[in-house]
Amino acid sequence: MKQFATKSFKIPELRGISTKNIEEHLKLYAGYVKNANLILENIAELKKNIDVTTSAGAGNVYALGEIGRRFGFEYNGMRNHETYFAAFEGGAKPPIDRSPLMTMITETWGSFDMWLAEFRTIAMTRGIGWAMLYYDRKDSRLLNAWVDEQHMGQLQDCTLVLALDMWEHSYVADYQPSGKKAYVEDFFVNLDWDVIENNYSQAGK
Repeated sequence: MKQFATKSFKIPELRGISTKNIEEHLKLYAGYVKNANLILENIAELKKNIDVTTSAGAGNVYALGEIGRRFGFEYNGMRNHETYFAAFEGGAKPPIDRSPLMTMITETWGSFDMWLAEFRTIAMTRGIGWAMLYYDRKDSRLLNAWVDEQHMGQLQDCTLVLALDMWEHSYVADYQPSGKKAYVEDFFVNLDWDVIENNYSQAGK
């Protein structure tokens, strides 16, 4: 069975987010990749023992359902983190004036600052989850969204353009629980907007 591969990220020194925290965070990402692979292996093994013509081994159906339910959590955790870490790789680069993404943001929200204010507000939602910027391929538009944990709330048929991890492991070691707002601000300082722009250009293809 084809395996998901753990990606490597070359992340420079970041403002506010320590190298130690990034290293620990990457270990958690690797765990998502490992668990997504393990679930697929277990699904394949459980299916071997079910004879659909006689219902023999049907006791595995419940186990299949439960482990399948877990797959979305592990898989989305893997993919969300890949988008999150990749946005730091090239070092901080500002948004590109009048680029396709900035033009779309301005058309949708009125200005980059108005979009950013809304996105930051979403990121400060109480609880753990992700603040997301999606491209909706059906309507060719951008959407901000909050995703609880990572398996509940992902937008159907939308492509992820920007992902901000708001689970406590992403910031508490460096900022303490009270430093959530500072973490969000530093996240945007550290972004390579060339990467975000490329995410957007690929989303429309």
